[in-house]
Amino acid sequence: MEAIARKPSYSLSTSVPLENPLRIIPYSSSQTPTQQPHPQHQFPNLENPDVSPMARILCEILTKTPPQGLENALSSTLIKPTPEIVEEVLNLSFRSPSAAVVFFRWAGMIQKHSASCWNLMVDLLGKNGLFKSMWDVIRSMKQEGVLSMAAFVSAFRGYCSLDKFNEAVMAFDLMERYGIQADVVAVNSLLSAICRKDNETTKALEFFERIKTRIPPDADSYSILLEGWEKEGNVAKAKKTFGEMVIRVGWSPQNVAAYNAFLTTLVRGSQVDEAIKFLEIMKGKNCSPGLKFFSDALDTLIELNDTAHVVVLWDMMANSRLLPNLRMFNSIITLLCDNNDIDGAFGFLDKMVFYGVFPDSLTYNTIFKCLIKNKKVREAGGFFFEMVKNEWPPTHSNCVVAIKMFFDGYDPQMAGEIWTYMFRNHVLPLEESSNAFLIGLCEMGRLTELRRLAEKMLDRNIGIKESTMAKLKHAFNKDDRSTTRDAYDSLIRKWKSS
Repeated sequence: MEAIARKPSYSLSTSVPLENPLRIIPYSSSQTPTQQPHPQHQFPNLENPDVSPMARILCEILTKTPPQGLENALSSTLIKPTPEIVEEVLNLSFRSPSAAVVFFRWAGMIQKHSASCWNLMVDLLGKNGLFKSMWDVIRSMKQEGVLSMAAFVSAFRGYCSLDKFNEAVMAFDLMERYGIQADVVAVNSLLSAICRKDNETTKALEFFERIKTRIPPDADSYSILLEGWEKEGNVAKAKKTFGEMVIRVGWSPQNVAAYNAFLTTLVRGSQVDEAIKFLEIMKGKNCSPGLKFFSDALDTLIELNDTAHVVVLWDMMANSRLLPNLRMFNSIITLLCDNNDIDGAFGFLDKMVFYGVFPDSLTYNTIFKCLIKNKKVREAGGFFFEMVKNEWPPTHSNCVVAIKMFFDGYDPQMAGEIWTYMFRNHVLPLEESSNAFLIGLCEMGRLTELRRLAEKMLDRNIGIKESTMAKLKHAFNKDDRSTTRDAYDSLIRKWKSS
């Protein structure tokens, strides 16, 4: 640890003038620091290895020490509060504003704060609703010459997080009095802060309408509003905002976020055909939404089981030279399989490699399950071997239904292939598939093979259900040969003993 060269030679009385850059009071007029209850400070897990040793020591002091003794306790550590340490402690102190204020004062008496530390303090006070103190800090920052737009952006966020939208607009209006230019970046910061809150885009629009004649908006301004309308699902307002954007800032391939939000709003608002029309217009303007839109739109349409529009959008995405990812392929393959479109699913499986995407367990098992459900005996057998070859074997549940399907399709050999694969490769649990295999052999009257397999299972502690043994008994009793009945008697004794 780096030792402090001296201890502060003056105290931080709360009675000093507010013009002093370090005098910030995060309490209401009826409170003083000594009136704060203790313990009250809450910090994240200080055992986190990412927390530096010095920051951990300081935070522990802030956690355990009564407010009136904090400054002396901090000074006794002999830790020099460098800007890096101050920032780390403040970042850990958002749930403990009163302790953070004392720490900030103490550190400022020893070493001048960086602009980042001041901005963090504005952010911390604003998010805790301590707005009087927040403005004290902003005034102090101005005197120190470190005030920038970042402080006002933090003020916007603080007010909006507590639904104080009028106060956030007031802060915007005061910027120029503090020497900070109110430009389109500031406008967008306030719009973004408002639109982060649910169902408050109308308030953002009210501010936007008032300010746009004085400060011309840019594409980001419209993107923020469109994302707000998307979140609220307001198709009418989204159309109006998008139309104004096109008129005022024009078409640009760079406006991807705006296109994403607008088109997603249309799709979720059940105006898919309208979205497709706009996609065609955008194509003519050499513009396109990003992969995010297509991914979100596919999710929406798959949820609605809208196969036709899914395929249309997929083709438009491919024509936009966007590369779908594995999740998107799996989603559309699942949709097609749910609608028993096996040929379509295989078509997308074959396309994957051309996009640099490779199938995984979900891809293969979705198609395999569809083949089983549709009793495609020959195709399912071939696909099983492809799955094993590509090291994406069927899941346990798919194996069970596949064994049953192959017996129903009079292909006991493939049923045996699957069970043997499970047994040799320890695809657990084996009980369900093993019982399904025994019942299949039983129904086909293959008693010799049945007895040998049942004994093998019992030897390896694979459970055979009582209901399965009842079916085996019926099958063995149908054979009048004494050797057959003796075989069953031997098997039942072994089953009972196991």
